Amino acid sequence: MNPTRHPLSLHDRQQVAQSLAEQQAHRSSFNGSMREYYDAMTEQTPLAQGVRAEQIDASGWWLHPQATRSERVIVFIHGGAYMLGSAKAYRGFASQLAVRTGYSTFVLDYPLAPEHPFPAAPDKVVQVLSALIEDGITNIALVGDSAGGALSLMALQYPQLAAHIRSAVVFSPWTDLTFSGESFNDPNMRDPIFQPAILQDAARAYLQGADAKDQRASPLFAKSSTLPPLLIQVGSEELLLSDATRYATKAKERGGVVQLDIYEGMHHVFQRDLQLDATRHALEAAAVFISLHH
Repeated sequence: MNPTRHPLSLHDRQQVAQSLAEQQAHRSSFNGSMREYYDAMTEQTPLAQGVRAEQIDASGWWLHPQATRSERVIVFIHGGAYMLGSAKAYRGFASQLAVRTGYSTFVLDYPLAPEHPFPAAPDKVVQVLSALIEDGITNIALVGDSAGGALSLMALQYPQLAAHIRSAVVFSPWTDLTFSGESFNDPNMRDPIFQPAILQDAARAYLQGADAKDQRASPLFAKSSTLPPLLIQVGSEELLLSDATRYATKAKERGGVVQLDIYEGMHHVFQRDLQLDATRHALEAAAVFISLHH
């Protein structure tokens, strides 16, 4: 699988360092819980102008752009290592795709570990997607970041769901909870977001003894044969880089459309930072991919 590599701009070289420093300062001065901090950090991505947010029930939030196109819906599944994150906090991030495509977007909530270990999250995702389809939403673009990217890929393992998913876009998907990827085990990898122990601890809290090779926990090991058109975006500075590249290679071997974009100098889910050139490029590319595959 030959990826498309996007070079680091001079602006981004400076901006990434500034953004990461600001994030670290925010973390150091934040007095709340880790979940509260993660939501506060995520909420720094603003709600796009002209997008209306509406909570129907506890399963998530709807985002409606002003000029809504009714033929398609984006379903966005948030990240947070299965322990953090919420649909409410992710409204701004998801709205950036809603406004770029014109599609109404549903940001899905699921129960978090360690209170709700595997398979609570995938069970909830399957339940909510099934309910949306039963309500007549049968033309879906599925989007997720990190753990949410893995949950998106997990959903594609269900033929009754995949039949209604026209495309999938995943940002830095966490596809392998066995941590067998080359980038994760490379001592020279300098991930500015994660240390290996952070992800290993999160995986233990989520799995609580379940098999890390279960394909619903680690979609890298899924046996499904057909996939909708798939776009994977990842940064070059990620412990989870190999999670993205290996999944892309396997998906390509199954046939179908697979696009892998590697952004040089970028960190985990950089697409939340609207100050970056790479973010604007990545979000536009994701919107074009979604709009192209209906």
